[in-house]
Amino acid sequence: MKERFPEHFLWGASSSAFQIEGGWDEDGKGMSVADYNSFKHSDKQADSKVASDFYHHWREDIALMKELGMKAYRFSLAWTRIIPDGDGEVNQHGIDFYNQVIDELISNGIQPLVTLYHFDLPYALVEKYNGWESRECAFAFERYARICFQAFGDRVKIWQVHNEQNLMIRVNNRMNIYVEDDYQADKMRAQMDYHMFLAHALAVNACHELVKDGKVGPAVSSTCTYPLTNQPMDVWAARMNDNFKTNYCLEMHMNGEYPGYYMRYLKERNIVPQMPKEDQEILKKAKIDYIALNYYRTLCASYLPADEKHPIGSRVFRGNEVDFDQYGYCRDEKNENLKASEYGAQIDPMGLRLVLNDYYRRYHLPMIVTENGLGTADVLTEDGHVHDDYRIAYIDAHIDAISDAIEDGVEMMGYCPWSFMDLLSSHQGFKKRYGFVYVNREDHDLKDLRRIKKDSFMWYQKVIKDNGAK
Repeated sequence: MKERFPEHFLWGASSSAFQIEGGWDEDGKGMSVADYNSFKHSDKQADSKVASDFYHHWREDIALMKELGMKAYRFSLAWTRIIPDGDGEVNQHGIDFYNQVIDELISNGIQPLVTLYHFDLPYALVEKYNGWESRECAFAFERYARICFQAFGDRVKIWQVHNEQNLMIRVNNRMNIYVEDDYQADKMRAQMDYHMFLAHALAVNACHELVKDGKVGPAVSSTCTYPLTNQPMDVWAARMNDNFKTNYCLEMHMNGEYPGYYMRYLKERNIVPQMPKEDQEILKKAKIDYIALNYYRTLCASYLPADEKHPIGSRVFRGNEVDFDQYGYCRDEKNENLKASEYGAQIDPMGLRLVLNDYYRRYHLPMIVTENGLGTADVLTEDGHVHDDYRIAYIDAHIDAISDAIEDGVEMMGYCPWSFMDLLSSHQGFKKRYGFVYVNREDHDLKDLRRIKKDSFMWYQKVIKDNGAK
């Protein structure tokens, strides 16, 4: 039988702190922006107060991870559980909790892959600095990162700094951007983005200093954009869509400076952030060791000319918070050749093969997929089963795409789909489920929070056991 995956391939699954932990204010934890945003919708859907209640079920949940056969678990630390106000006293209860989780994972043969920051900035830093708009936030993050590296770096050797900086910067409420003027919002956004890049570089340098044999890199939201037609301007528009949504971020991480096309955009809009010269050495020194990428869908674009009402570079969000149109560059389009999930994400395994090849040819770094999955409304049958053949088909097709990319010569470290168990969706609560494990609760009814293995659990268990062999 042909070996499709490396011998030590990291088969796993993923989650994030605010979406699974619950215990949002227990044992000294502070409030995060993610908590704050979830509470605004508590009347409409579940919030982060209980989520999947991993904070009280972690031993049971890790036992299920071992049963699944996971080689790795990609999860995030809550900054507010470790430093409740973001830059003040360290909360030993938070350190103790994550020490227990990390030790339990390792004792069960599961390698911890740890993300430092997954959309959950301490809300106290918003009140103090307006968060990432201030340089102080970048240095507060460096201190937090160093505390984590010193506390857990003897056991955690693979680190991600930010989850999807390139996506979250486009979502106003995740960045605490509430100004009505689009120009002011984008000027603020550009400064926040730069400070996050500075924080990322500071953390990368600290990891290399403090964690023996440590590997560190970003987890980006990957994009693959097809041109609507074969007209040259549509082809250019598709490439610029990828550049503005993902590639500029990877190039900044790799090279320590913005690429030319992105600097042109910042100058066109007159929103070039303040970038002190002393930062250049920090940014250039921060050499990432690998690329983690999250992949759910592909995009499609046509050329969108600027006009008198819409100057070049200006952005419009027609459909959602992340798929902007950009005048003088690109317009978001529907790809009629693809089917979509019930929540609108167009399903395209070939796109994963394309982005893996693209990033590897550009950067020649090993890669790991840290999110990929199908979110939908699963049904728990009367006899206690979840038959999710649709999820099996989705993940199976994307595993095939990774196998094809490996045959193309791409160096892959692992695959950690989203998510290990059902968790709090930012916009759909517990109506939208991704997990291999069903969590028995609804948005406003906690029920018994029982963990129920879905059909996909048993299927993925066999995939891991066979190392992805067909």
